[in-house]
Amino acid sequence: MKRLIWIDISKGLAILVVAYFHFFRTYFQYGVLLPPDWSNLAASALTILRLVWFKVSGLGFHAVGVFIILSGWTLMQSTMRRVESGPLAWGAWYRARFLRLYPMYWVAHLVYLVSPFVARLEPVDDRIVLSLLGLRFIDIQMNFMYLNAAWWYFYMLIQFYLIFPLLFWTARRLGPWMFLIIACAAGFFARYILLVLWPQNGLWVLGGFAVCRLPEFALGMSFAMWHRQSAARVEWFLLRGAGFVVGLILYPGALQLYHGLYDYIFVDFATGACCMLEIVGIAGVISLFNSPAKLFGLVGLYSYGLYLIHQPYVIWLGLRIREVPIWLFLLIAVATLAILSAWGMLLEKSTNALVNKFLSLKKPAHA
Repeated sequence: MKRLIWIDISKGLAILVVAYFHFFRTYFQYGVLLPPDWSNLAASALTILRLVWFKVSGLGFHAVGVFIILSGWTLMQSTMRRVESGPLAWGAWYRARFLRLYPMYWVAHLVYLVSPFVARLEPVDDRIVLSLLGLRFIDIQMNFMYLNAAWWYFYMLIQFYLIFPLLFWTARRLGPWMFLIIACAAGFFARYILLVLWPQNGLWVLGGFAVCRLPEFALGMSFAMWHRQSAARVEWFLLRGAGFVVGLILYPGALQLYHGLYDYIFVDFATGACCMLEIVGIAGVISLFNSPAKLFGLVGLYSYGLYLIHQPYVIWLGLRIREVPIWLFLLIAVATLAILSAWGMLLEKSTNALVNKFLSLKKPAHA
């Protein structure tokens, strides 16, 4: 099966939105925004643009839900392809996945420890052992976002990988629609328990207990199956404007789900799905142009590295430019994201090459 470049572009856009959001939040939280000036038409138009920028930028964390959906999609797609080519050895599947995840995760720790340009908001102590192992659920309030808050996603992803054989078997047995319905029911019920019946630290719902984010992951798996059944129909909906319009219409309703405890059960799924429709719709436009498609596709191909390393850098820099005007912040943000994308790409590519070289050296010993 040919690699879907628009999915790589979507992942590239999603990680850039997440990194920008962390940069924006640091800048806005500590920066100074001038009060509105309605004295003349030009100032009013500028104020409206600034308010729109502020509102849209503040939704950037929804792109994490896009990552969850696309992770489910790509994992389901690649696993279906392997099953169709022959029997699947789940032991080898786990080995390949963990070799893909853990080395770069450890490199991100090393980069954090030695880099002179990162925000160090917490001391390096014995919690780093649990962080390196990925066991961030232990004493979740102290460890889940330890050192680099973005690393919580790694632990959630590990959980999905551990239960993926069950999810894969269920999806193949029941079909995409019934699987999605059951997965959503399980996820929403887990959120109901942890939010209403037995209220716990919100970090469990965020991803500490991955079943709470299963609806998004299952939506991605279902999309992979629908795409397998009718690629032309799915791509027409997602890439030719229909999905973008649907997401735009539904987004205001999804945002209303933040306003009630019971409503909050459904908010991550709703906002993640709407954001996915917007980002994939934009990716569809970008895919029509060769150079931008290659650029954003490359960022998406190595989005994992950028996800793991970006946050301490943008917080460090954001704290130092908090007094600059918005237009200068935006210029700095573009340059910073370009540099961090290249840095994350270099780290991930080098790490993968070293792992592959190490594994190739070990092969003769097992022959």
